[in-house]
Amino acid sequence: IKCVKPNNWGAPSLLRQAAGFYLPGLAPVSFCEKPSEGDESARECQDKIELFVNRLDSVESVLPYEYTAFDFCTVDAEKRPSENLGQVLFGERIEPSPYKFSFKQKEECKHVCTKSYNTEKAEDKANLDFLKKGMLLNYQHHWIVDNMPVTWCYDVEDNQKFCNPGFPIGCYVTEAGRPKDACVVNSDFNDKDTFYIFNHVDITIYYHIVESETAVARLVAAKMEPKSYKQAKPDTPDCTGPPMSLSNKFKGEISIPYTYSVQFLQNIRWASRWDYILESMPHTNIQWFSIMNSLVIVLFLSGMVAMIMLRTLHKDIARYNQMDSVVINVLYCEDAQEEFGWKLVHGDVFRPPRKGMLLSVFLGSGTQIFIMTFVTLFFACLGFLSPANRGALMTCAVVLWVLLGTPAGYVAARFYKSFGGEKWKTNVLLTAFLCPGVVFADFFLMNLILWGEGSSAAMPFGTLVAILALWFCISVPLTFIGAYFGFKKASIEHPVRTNQIPRQIPEQSFYTKPLPGIVMGGILPFGCIFIQLFFILNSIWSHQMYYMFGFLFLVFIILVITCSEATILLCYFHLCAEDYHWQWRSFLTSGFTAAYFLVYAVHYFFSKLQITGLASTILYFGYTMIMALIFFLFTGTIGFFACFWFVTKIYSVVKVD
Repeated sequence: IKCVKPNNWGAPSLLRQAAGFYLPGLAPVSFCEKPSEGDESARECQDKIELFVNRLDSVESVLPYEYTAFDFCTVDAEKRPSENLGQVLFGERIEPSPYKFSFKQKEECKHVCTKSYNTEKAEDKANLDFLKKGMLLNYQHHWIVDNMPVTWCYDVEDNQKFCNPGFPIGCYVTEAGRPKDACVVNSDFNDKDTFYIFNHVDITIYYHIVESETAVARLVAAKMEPKSYKQAKPDTPDCTGPPMSLSNKFKGEISIPYTYSVQFLQNIRWASRWDYILESMPHTNIQWFSIMNSLVIVLFLSGMVAMIMLRTLHKDIARYNQMDSVVINVLYCEDAQEEFGWKLVHGDVFRPPRKGMLLSVFLGSGTQIFIMTFVTLFFACLGFLSPANRGALMTCAVVLWVLLGTPAGYVAARFYKSFGGEKWKTNVLLTAFLCPGVVFADFFLMNLILWGEGSSAAMPFGTLVAILALWFCISVPLTFIGAYFGFKKASIEHPVRTNQIPRQIPEQSFYTKPLPGIVMGGILPFGCIFIQLFFILNSIWSHQMYYMFGFLFLVFIILVITCSEATILLCYFHLCAEDYHWQWRSFLTSGFTAAYFLVYAVHYFFSKLQITGLASTILYFGYTMIMALIFFLFTGTIGFFACFWFVTKIYSVVKVD
């Protein structure tokens, strides 16, 4: 074993040189040629190469479909590979295929099967119409060989090569004669109002010899090129002739033969086999620009917060030491003016907020999401949750969320008790069911739409029951345990006493009113993440591969710092304006970043995507609302805790008469 695989997803250089183990599910498989007759020696390699097929998806539709939904060639009585929870949630459906290869054995125009359709038969017509719909919406195959995507590599602008981990079913030439999507690659695709199906693939498998004596090899890459052949004799094809066309107005009988050719070439070492895919996605320069932009914002906010803290503490020490100097007298005069500011509201600053029950519940759920996100991104940054380990990222996130019910219950109970709340049963139940219930209700409605459309993304009933069992049987009891310890512990001690009669808040200027402050507070955090957000949305909705978890983890840290500092800054200004209602305002100030995220998601839908159909539109905005709610709880909790620390710190360090 030479190195940890993979080494392309943000792992530190020290880990790239580690030896002695492979990450789960990523161990290499050794291949060798088929043994000759009579050779019965023990072999630790295999000669058969299996090709698996995954769901088909499209950038013009949110609805993915299983491979069998399009009536392609299938194989019977073979066990499907096991899928983890994350794969099921993302709608992946990996199945065995009839495409079978023997290592280093070249095949030319190998016949797989022939599909025949008669438009006079209702079932055949429905299958043919669904196949046409798939070509019209540019649905893409996703094939897998040795846990690697079978890629379609083609030239793009500036003589660069782009490798797409999928290839289209076919393409369509409009009634005006304009070729759509992949039809532009072949000048023979010129018949108007006609579909062209890619019924032949030329597959090239690259391998690397690891043991020269025994000729044991490992697969490095699998590339393919889709082609279309009509085949004069469908059952004995020769892969020549005109393309396989299907007029939109065709009626009668038609046969579509499916064939493939395969060859083997020697190539680079196994540990670098993902590089050719990732290098065709040149996002690194943009990512560094995003990081530098975010760091400038963080440095600016850090300077502002440091000036406030140092100025406040320095002037207070100068006042109470009563140093007889001109400089200190000037500071004292300025401090006397500040008696009309934040120091004047010391008797009201820790007054319980309105709707304290709801705020404590949000804080509990936000804490749960924050810890889950941090741990998930940390493991992803180390390479444990790479794209090669399909579904691992979502599986890790769901399992962590379930196991983090205890801190959620504890935080909610602690703050609710400090707010003077007494309905502890209601608090525990809302913490366990309110936010998860809203997310599950939205998800269930989206799942009903997917069920109705027959999509592979529809979660099976058994998996739905398993999710509910994890929620009710693990997360809810852990939330109760956390709440028990939270209520059992003494209330949070505040550094100053709260007056019995609340102080009247003076009339505020426009900039210190609640709504303008909340709207302004979300701009800077969103400015730190919007470039990274573009790549994340691309990976979700445009089916692009996301692998830059090192950048993502760094942006996550920058987001936490920016939310904290922006909230502290605005909190200080509001306290100086004698407005002591900081609890909800601090939560909503940083939480308003989710509103900007929602606006950006709407802009992304109309400007970047080509999604058509009512069901796809509802699914997009339904899932976007789930992401916005989670982001709201996450950022809002960061802002509240930062502001709580700031207020507690200044009123405990600075003595108030």
